[in-house]
Amino acid sequence: MTVALSPTYRASALAALADAELDVLVIGGGVVGAGAALDAVTRGLSTGLVEARDLASGTSSRSSKLLHGGLRYLEMLDFGLVKEALHERDLILSRLAPHLARPVRFLYPLKHRAWERAYTGAGVTLYDTMALGGGMPRHRHLTRSHALRVSPALRKDALVGAIQYYDAQVDDARHTMFLARTAAAYGAHVASRTEVVGFLREGERVTGVRVKDLEFDTTFEVRAQQVINATGVWTDDTQKLVGERGQFHVRASKGIHLVVPRDRIQSSSGLILRTEKSVLFVIPWGRHWIVGTTDTDWSLDKSHPAASSTDIDYLLEHVNTVLTTPLSRSDVQGVYAGLRPLLSGESEATSKLSREHMVGSPTPGLVVVAGGKYTTYRVMARDAVDASVHGLGRSVPPSCTERVPLLGADGFPALFNQRRVLASSSGLHVARVEHLLGRYGNLVHEVLELIAADKSLGQPLGGADDYLRAEVVYAASHEGARHLEDVLTRRTRISIETFDRGVASAQEAADLMAGVLGWTPEQTANEVKNYRLRVEAERASQEQPDDETADAARLGAPDVLPLTAGT
Repeated sequence: MTVALSPTYRASALAALADAELDVLVIGGGVVGAGAALDAVTRGLSTGLVEARDLASGTSSRSSKLLHGGLRYLEMLDFGLVKEALHERDLILSRLAPHLARPVRFLYPLKHRAWERAYTGAGVTLYDTMALGGGMPRHRHLTRSHALRVSPALRKDALVGAIQYYDAQVDDARHTMFLARTAAAYGAHVASRTEVVGFLREGERVTGVRVKDLEFDTTFEVRAQQVINATGVWTDDTQKLVGERGQFHVRASKGIHLVVPRDRIQSSSGLILRTEKSVLFVIPWGRHWIVGTTDTDWSLDKSHPAASSTDIDYLLEHVNTVLTTPLSRSDVQGVYAGLRPLLSGESEATSKLSREHMVGSPTPGLVVVAGGKYTTYRVMARDAVDASVHGLGRSVPPSCTERVPLLGADGFPALFNQRRVLASSSGLHVARVEHLLGRYGNLVHEVLELIAADKSLGQPLGGADDYLRAEVVYAASHEGARHLEDVLTRRTRISIETFDRGVASAQEAADLMAGVLGWTPEQTANEVKNYRLRVEAERASQEQPDDETADAARLGAPDVLPLTAGT
């Protein structure tokens, strides 16, 4: 059972959204919104999902890409959140999305011989205990010499020993897309580039929304018995459209990440370091490292959070305190900035705001879910749908998403064991097949079918050798990619994994997408132009000293233009 988020599918989804009253309509195509759509539709509810931009285009493509309980939340004595997150981490790894998630080993350098080892060791022991049964290796205490063998990049004077422990990671944008695609496979109507511009009311009750199709500049109504606002950092903005004061407010906290080549840091393990404000991760990411993150208040354009020169220098300065060979600006391949949706009112410091979530119903027919962290998306989605079910006033089965694997997950371990057979039959190198399996799971056969029909699609994409041309075509034909930015930034990670931020790949990728989406030569040229302007704006922002000037530098880049024909 698979459903392609194709141009034809989008047209039918829009028609279905406008045609009849739904049980549940979800606003927001991030991880929580996509998770809520999957939760609702697998309970037997007629379900719609609308997203103003691309799936995962906000916070859900700009995280640290970690599935973790959060060691620092133990220090805050938030044991319930940590235990819940560890359960969800292990569930994603073992059952829900084993093709998209994988364990990651981390090294925590110790700077004090006695008290720190005892203090940190007790915390990590509790962390492991909370995750018992999840299948992760338990932590180990290492001497300094052992730690330096694991991570030769560390300065000898930066540690007296270390603790090694395990967490997990996921490609957040692809995982969110798979959630939405799985929801569609169960019957949800999923449409990106559809912006909610108003709410429908019958007296005090919310009965639906007015939606603008940004691709074709048309507006229509979607009626639903229950509407879920799952718009993350845009929660307050969406609530203003209702004309009701929210029961809680969301504050945006900016976190930036640097992407550097793997050979710049000699280590067989990720690193976690303490800073004066939070923690700093050095996370393995294919042929790269992700270094992050910052934690600062953001009150500017939510659609385009900007990394400033100060942000970049902050990360480089802190990671360089422990590295024998310091990183410089020239080592930075990519930079991305994201906004965390934190529940406000508890602290002036964003690093102290709650990562737990809240669900409320400020007016009949409307449910709002906000806060939380990526790892606990499924719990947030379940709670939001539970609140919606209460508003439906009829018996509905409980959530079953704990037992619903995402598309691509079934049989993944066995399929991965057969990777050499797949390589032989497809003519691809086994390393290529491993790459594809880690992105598509058992849907790899659909990608291989494209290559079998057109051998040129089995070639690497120019300027981004890690990806095949077929992956660009598949993103447009099966994964809901509507614009060049969608492919280079979210369906792949070319925008942060190449020094030119994907500019060299832009024309070839656009030409491949044009064949699927029916773009005219003019539209194809506009896609390439817009992407290049966006990259230039991001680079300009990263040379600015602070958020105000960095944000201003990015505002000069155009948003994606609407399409006019062929799609």
